[in-house]
Formats: sequence, structure tokens, C-alpha cells
Amino acid sequence: MYPYIPSTEKTKKQMLEEIGHKDISELFDDIDDNIKLKGPLNLPKHKSELEVSRYIKGLSETNESLDRYTSFLGCGAYDHYIPSPIKHIISRSEFATAYTPYQPEISQGTLQTIFEFQSMMCGLTGMDVCNASVYDGSTAVYEAAHVALAENRRKEILISKSVHPEYRKVLKGSLESAKVKYTEIDLEGGVTSLDDLKSKLNNDVSAVIFQSPNFLGFIENSEEIVNLAHQNKTLAVMSTDPISLGLLKTPAEIGVDIAIGEAQSLGIPVSFGGPYLGFVTTNKKLIRKVPGRIAGMTKDLDGKTGFVLTLQTREQHIRREKSISNICTNQALNATAATIYMALLGKDGMKEMAKVNYNNAHYAYEKLLETGVFEDPFKKSFFKEFTLVSKVDINKINDELWKNKIIGGFNSTSIYPELGNICTFAVTEKRTKEEIDKLCSIIREVQ
Repeated sequence: MYPYIPSTEKTKKQMLEEIGHKDISELFDDIDDNIKLKGPLNLPKHKSELEVSRYIKGLSETNESLDRYTSFLGCGAYDHYIPSPIKHIISRSEFATAYTPYQPEISQGTLQTIFEFQSMMCGLTGMDVCNASVYDGSTAVYEAAHVALAENRRKEILISKSVHPEYRKVLKGSLESAKVKYTEIDLEGGVTSLDDLKSKLNNDVSAVIFQSPNFLGFIENSEEIVNLAHQNKTLAVMSTDPISLGLLKTPAEIGVDIAIGEAQSLGIPVSFGGPYLGFVTTNKKLIRKVPGRIAGMTKDLDGKTGFVLTLQTREQHIRREKSISNICTNQALNATAATIYMALLGKDGMKEMAKVNYNNAHYAYEKLLETGVFEDPFKKSFFKEFTLVSKVDINKINDELWKNKIIGGFNSTSIYPELGNICTFAVTEKRTKEEIDKLCSIIREVQ
């Protein structure tokens, strides 16, 4: 009946007898009957390859994509242009290797890719060390927190409410299981409240985590936050957008101890929210606490260049009680894409890309204020993303924009109701003057 299942009825009967069961259903007795499938799956009967291909194509055409819509939605997933060489290069067979170098020295291609990624991320952030990537920005936040906890053995983490809400949820969950106190720092005018930070710092605080540009798009008072943390002998952890580092001060210049973030903007598609690429960079002092792996470059006995796995802090490779992290996967393919992106743009290209994002966002900001629908009570500096207060229901605006094949800004009211009827817009290098003007024109009509 099912030719793709290799076991015959006779074979299955023998296996069940061997383990003392009469029927396969007995293997699932622990599952509640209310959630078990009572009949066959609601699927059509078998079809030919041509029919299946036609059916799947029809389904795919019901999807909407960023090729057909203009997006002003950001908040962690950004519609940046992806240079065509990236898709070509990462599809080459040389990169279709084992996902992790269990036998590192024979995995020269994998190690070189990791080495190049780490080197470029250190150049971008100004930090000394970069790990071999983690799952996404949220896992980078909790890994950074655990680096701090391993370093100073304190039992409380402070995190600003301006950090991405999903990052905060992941951190809170991981700290609860580790029996570490989780405390949020309030906002003041859309950025971290320095007064609230001062009041919450104590001798048990291991790290202060903040994001700049933050979830609302605003640039934080980063140096003041870092100074307050260091005065308390607390580590400062900063989450950032790597594109912004082409224009803004690097984490190293600000003085943070650990710089982390989401690298989706470096040549990785939005892809419904993943898979993405988290990074953790730090100073040499914390190198043995960094999760994942550190790849190095050396010379062999014949003087040839080779790559080695210099450090690894995974429990799978060392004693469990000595491990810092159980992160198992380097997002190798996405890290390769990010490496190619940075190599293609180079130092000058990253600066130019940051400037275009900055200029486009500020043009959109001015035009949106001119509509009369929005106002800015915050008056904060921003990079490519900004938050405004709307006089009109944001959902109504976004519904009308959707009809015109435009994805509007994020209704941030759901995250920060105390800030009023707020909307966060992201404007990347892909957005043209014409697209921004059309956005504003439709918003005027809604009013």
C-alpha cells in the first residue's frame, strides 16, 4: 500500500513481537487520545509529477513576496539588497561540506570560512574576538549574558526595555532555568533611562545589556550606559545592527565588553524570520568564555598556510562542568553569505551603504511628518529606523497601504503601549524617493 515504506507487514509484526506489543498504536499510548489522528490525512490521492508540479506552483503563486511589495517593515528583519554573487558562490559545491568541523584539521574549507567571517566581524565591530556565529540575535543575547555570568559569577542581569522584545523573552527564559535574576531597565523618551539604570545597579549585577540602534530605531546614550556599568564593575553588552557600524562609532570605540547582534542585514534574505545569523564579539580577556569556536591561521611544517580550530567551549568537546555553552551549530551557510557580502562591499562600500540607509531614512522621516498624520515627541537620533506617534489608527493605515502593495511600519504600540499610538518605520537602501513619496501620499489619503 505504501511502497516508500521498506518494512513489510511480516517484518513489522516480528519487530512488535520482539518488543512485546501487538500493534504499533501501543507505542503511542502516552499521547492523549484527544490529539491523535483518528482517520487518514486530508490529502488528495496520488498524482503524476506534472500534476504535482502544477499544483505546487499554483500554491506558491498565492504567496506575496518582497519582490512584489515595497516594505517599510523592520524591527529585526530588514529588506536589504543582496548582491547576485552571494547566491552563486554559496551554492558552489566547495561550501556543501559538513556543517561542523568534528575533525577540524581536515575541514580546511570550513575552517577558512569561519576564520574569514570572524576576521571581518572583528574589523567591523573593532573587537578582538568573534565566535563562529550562533542561531540569531536572540541567542546571541543570552549567550553574551552567560559569558558575563561565567566571568564574574554574579547572579543578576539588567537589560533595557529598548532591546528587541523577542531577545528579552529568550533571555528571561534562559536565566530562569539558570536561577539568575532578570531585571528590565525602564525607558525615558524612547531610550534607556539612565536614572533607572543607576538605581538598579548593585554588586550582584553581572551585565548590563542594551541595544543601539534600539528596537524603536533610536541611538542610545551608549557611552554613558557603558560608563555606569563599568563604575559598578559590571560588564557592558551592546546589541547592534552591523550595517550601522559603517557610519556610527564601533562597539570597541564605545568601550563595551561584549558586542553582539543579528547579521541578517549582511546578505541574508528576510525568509519569514529565519534562519538568521547571530554573532558574539568580545575582547581578548573573555576569549575563553566565548560560545562556539575560534578558528586560527597558521603555517604547517612545510611553511604552507593552514587553518586550525584554536578554541572551543562546547560541552561536547570538554568536561561538561567546565563548558560555557551548549551551542552546537555554527550558522555556516549564513556566515559564508555575510562574509561574501562584506568582502564584496569592502570598507568603503560598508560606509557608503550606511550613508544611503541613513539618508533614505531621514528623507522618509521628514516626508512623513509633512503629512500631518505623524508627530515626533522623542526627538532622538536614529540610523535607518525611527518611531513616530500617529494621529490615525495605525492598523487602518497599514490596511490601506497593503491594498497598494506596500508593507507599512510596525505597530509598536503592542510592545510599548505607554508610548502612545506609535509606528516604527525601516528605510533601507532599496527604498527609492518615489516609493517613499507614494507611501506618504497614501497616508495623506487615509487621513
